[in-house]
Amino acid sequence: MEFRQLGRSGLHVPVLSFGTGTFGGSNEFFKRWGQTDAEEAARLVSVCLEAGVNFFDTADIYSEGQSELILGKALAGRRDKALIATKATFPMGPGPNDRGSSRRHLTRACEASLKRLGTDCIDVYFMHGFDALTPVEETLRALDDFISAGKIRYIGCSNFSGWHVMKSLAVSEKYGLGRYVVYQGNYSLLSRDYEWELMPLALDQGLGLMVWSPLGWGRLTGMIRRDAPVGEGRIKSGGAVGGPPVDDAHLFAIVDVLEEIAQETGKRIPQVALNWLLGRPTVANLVIGARNEEQLRQNLGATGWELSPEQRARLDAASRRTPPYPYWHQMGSDDINPKPVAW
Repeated sequence: MEFRQLGRSGLHVPVLSFGTGTFGGSNEFFKRWGQTDAEEAARLVSVCLEAGVNFFDTADIYSEGQSELILGKALAGRRDKALIATKATFPMGPGPNDRGSSRRHLTRACEASLKRLGTDCIDVYFMHGFDALTPVEETLRALDDFISAGKIRYIGCSNFSGWHVMKSLAVSEKYGLGRYVVYQGNYSLLSRDYEWELMPLALDQGLGLMVWSPLGWGRLTGMIRRDAPVGEGRIKSGGAVGGPPVDDAHLFAIVDVLEEIAQETGKRIPQVALNWLLGRPTVANLVIGARNEEQLRQNLGATGWELSPEQRARLDAASRRTPPYPYWHQMGSDDINPKPVAW
């Protein structure tokens, strides 16, 4: 398993991590993601560790804490072999202080996550979304205190806009506080918005990227193809709901090329889609999910080989969209404002 440095930190992580959003299924929303119980979770964790995937991603909101609890049990007795990332910010109760990134909420959220995970330290602690009502200084000071207390090791942010990230980094620098070293965001052949603002920011500021939903909410798994019925499973039952609407013509243009390259390489469609991401600037890690061992082993097959430059170019062309302003305007001034390779 290949390991990469996580942003501007000394931590090295495998290029694949296992997302545990399928653990639990405590309500109707998360049941559509999956209902993996403790026994199956322990087996999936074992498969990951055997393959060198020792990084596990969860969040307090996943199945109302059940994902963290099941992951903690699955790692019992082998916590020292694993890296854990979890997140806080979104509502964990009905009260006004049961959400957000205030010192009060984060203190309670961090302690609760540590207890559910059965550990004394979280390796990477993410702000799951931006809280515009809490001063950035308050959030970062609280996180810095957690670092000093040994409760977390590194911090990251997820689903922030570019100015949210940059403001946070500036505050950290101004006051000497812990700094976000990683951004967790949505990125795939089907969703390349990350490239326009967040990717240049990450390159400039030394942020690594952990990709969530690298298969486009299940649309790049090979289960959706031109002129073919959708097979039984999560996608047909509505489990892929959650991403933005996708134009069928754009989706099928991508899937057509994925299918061609899968045949050329002897790989599966999702393996090709994941491998494309591993070659993109700033990408440190892909968060892969699986509802069972078969899906997990298939996704693990995305590593250990490389697409050819010609194959990458075909995927680039099939998935490219005209960027929003001001980025389409900036594309004409590469001499003074060079763009990432991805553009």
